[in-house]
Amino acid sequence: MHIARLTNADIHWREDGDPNGAPVVFANSLGTDLRLWDKVIDRLPEEGYRYIRFDKRGHGLSSCPSDAYSMTDLVQDLEELLDHIGVSQFSLVGLSIGGMIGQLLAHRQPDRMTRLVLACTAAKMGTEDMWQVRIAAVRKGGVESIADAVLDRWFSGPFRHSDECIAWRSMLNRTPAEGYIGCSEALAATDLTATTAELTLPVLGIAGSEDLASPPAQVKATTDLIRGSRFVELAGAGHLPCVEQADVFTAHLQDFLKESAHVRQV
Repeated sequence: MHIARLTNADIHWREDGDPNGAPVVFANSLGTDLRLWDKVIDRLPEEGYRYIRFDKRGHGLSSCPSDAYSMTDLVQDLEELLDHIGVSQFSLVGLSIGGMIGQLLAHRQPDRMTRLVLACTAAKMGTEDMWQVRIAAVRKGGVESIADAVLDRWFSGPFRHSDECIAWRSMLNRTPAEGYIGCSEALAATDLTATTAELTLPVLGIAGSEDLASPPAQVKATTDLIRGSRFVELAGAGHLPCVEQADVFTAHLQDFLKESAHVRQV
């Protein structure tokens, strides 16, 4: 276990693969921790890449600051973490709020991020009213009070009835209410449409056909903001395709990393 004691949060992180390889950073969704990527990491090559994962503030083993969070706060945590562990340039794979962190970080540090995967995310996710309703529910009844609705968005019908889904429900329910609310407030206040449209790095968008949180059309619309981007839709997957369709998800990721290794748009 590694903990980076940063300015405003203590961030839990880990690395796998080749310590001298090209860094690939993975950013998680709301209500999950870095184990979200276990299946993907297991399927990626051990040589050539350094895989870096972290629990954003308020999630997993990271600290849970009590103040309100902004998307800038979440991005600054990651910037400081990468400085702390000596990563100068990297690719980023972001899912849901992790994809929004990736979009804003790419805008803030365009010479630092080399490639970006936007999985089940958007430039703006949901509405202010929607997030405030969810925040009120968590304040009243905790994360467990919204678990059924969240799992309906996360997974396809067959997966929701699997034994594995029990573990994902437990992960969600163990997310601190303060951390879930803080990140929800960041999501409610963020619209990255203008800045994402200015990005010029290679981008792959990935959507799940059964995703009720970030429907494929929404993911594609965000991906299409970026000139030269690519988009794929994974059949039979919900909001977490790296879990439900790990083989297909990883194959697309690996192809993208290889194909774009020497490409940078201008």
